Amino acid sequence: QYKFRDLTIEELKNVSKTYPNFTFSMNTYTFKDGSQKDLLNFSGTVPVKYGNCYNIPIQLWILDSHPFAPPICFLKPTANMGISVGKHVDAHGRIYLPYLQNWSHPKSTVIGLIKEMIAKFEEELPLYSLSSSDAARQSELLSYIAKITEGETDMKSRSKNQGGKSEGCFNKITVVGAGDLGIACVLAVAAKGIADKVILLDLSEGAAKGGSMDLEIFALPNVEISKDFSASADSKVVVLTVNSLGNAQTYLDVIQSNVDLFRGIIPAVSHYSQNAVFLVASHPVEVMSYVSWKMSAFPKSRVIGVGANLDSERFQYILTNLLKAEVLAKDAWVIGEQGEDKVPSWTSYNLVAPQTEGEAARNTREKVANRALEFLKGKGQRSWSVGLSVADLTDSILKDKRKVHSVSTLAKGCCNINSEVFLSLPCILGSSGVIEMVKLEEDPLVQEKLQSSAGSIHDLQQQLKL
Repeated sequence: QYKFRDLTIEELKNVSKTYPNFTFSMNTYTFKDGSQKDLLNFSGTVPVKYGNCYNIPIQLWILDSHPFAPPICFLKPTANMGISVGKHVDAHGRIYLPYLQNWSHPKSTVIGLIKEMIAKFEEELPLYSLSSSDAARQSELLSYIAKITEGETDMKSRSKNQGGKSEGCFNKITVVGAGDLGIACVLAVAAKGIADKVILLDLSEGAAKGGSMDLEIFALPNVEISKDFSASADSKVVVLTVNSLGNAQTYLDVIQSNVDLFRGIIPAVSHYSQNAVFLVASHPVEVMSYVSWKMSAFPKSRVIGVGANLDSERFQYILTNLLKAEVLAKDAWVIGEQGEDKVPSWTSYNLVAPQTEGEAARNTREKVANRALEFLKGKGQRSWSVGLSVADLTDSILKDKRKVHSVSTLAKGCCNINSEVFLSLPCILGSSGVIEMVKLEEDPLVQEKLQSSAGSIHDLQQQLKL
């Protein structure tokens, strides 16, 4: 089957010498279009130093046109591991690297690919251990959801006491996408008791399956599952969680697949909910927020990415509860690009001005921030934790709380950014979306990092076909 059999065998011999723990086999690989092919693949672990040394399990599929086509790469987490979605890894464990995108024989080799994989994983671990505390938080969430089915939530009590709400005050939320993230958002929003109705738009082909089927079976009050866009009509918040799956070879191809997917979604939900706030959780959040804004023609204030809200909440919690730095926490934010390029910053109000703060105080603050970021590393963004973050943002919007969140918003005009890109920045959220961007403390290093992220995101956007 392999067109260049001798070249392929020779290269895999080198892989076996370097990584003797790898096991080789022939198995059937299923592509996006449903077609299947028997392909050579190998599985094993690669050593990654991240404080300690970790053995990261991977699987590489060798296409029949190898070595002129790059392998298809996946993480293979064990039962007690979770995937940390980031710039180089998607929610399904598919690995995307510049080395794959720029693959060219004979310069590119599997050994070289694995070396880059290790280097990128040492910057940001792709897997995390499912700890007992994670399990406890999930259990707490599920316990609260169980109360919903018994009619014990605040929302249920209010409806009994008030006899229902007028149509004008009806809080309806639509979650687009019935994957793990979509289901997590539905459950978290339902648990928080902030919506009168939650619509789950299941756009998967065929009959309902997986999580959406389970939601139908156990029938949560106020949750409706539909495949019809008209069911989303008059939503106040539309949460976008869909991500395209398939056999795209490069990171750019994956994003383009998401763009193509959004082309069939955004105009439809925009038509049925013309005054909604779009809350984008699809990956990569900065680019897909930009795509949603362009395709919907909504005002920039009503298209928001979940961005660094989760990281910021964790950052503030760590500062306050673990490092006991209460004075810093309320003004501390994680901003910029989601993933390894995120950066800590401070809002300028309620903060001693830099010129009067003193060099020693600034150095102390920087050290505390770096310690907090170390705590953040390896936490990952699991579907259920992102779902809780989405519920938090939705709560601020529906209740017009005017609370500050670090969310992806149009950053043009901020920090000398001149391109139309979305980055996470502290914003006041209310019923109309972003009400105001909160001024950041001036820091040349932070501005430089934001401008660098803006440049790389803009370059990526320029290569997309919208």
